[in-house]
Amino acid sequence: MLRRVVLLLVTFPAAALLITLAIANRHAVRLVLDPFRPEAPAISLVLPFYAYIFGTLMIGVLLGGTAVWLGQGRWRRTARNRSQEAMRWQAEADRLARERDATISAQPRDAASRGKQLAVAGR
Repeated sequence: MLRRVVLLLVTFPAAALLITLAIANRHAVRLVLDPFRPEAPAISLVLPFYAYIFGTLMIGVLLGGTAVWLGQGRWRRTARNRSQEAMRWQAEADRLARERDATISAQPRDAASRGKQLAVAGR
């Protein structure tokens, strides 16, 4: 519940700020991608200024997410290896339990052997 309240306290002001920024920067801006002839560029793009700001923000989020994902590769590999190791140990434990059960069920069920088993188990 506290997490949701904090999220709302951060999300609403951020959304209000972004909407205000978009309304204040509605004028068209020309992005020139030709550094040699800026007066008659071969490649240019005319968009509202807030589109450039939002585009830059999205590119930053994608690059940051990619950097974090690449940085955590070592930990994902470690978790994957340990998960496989845990599965091997679990399979080994299951195999040993089946062998133990098979050994116990294969032993004779008479009273004398049962008493010996109890005596050994109880020490």
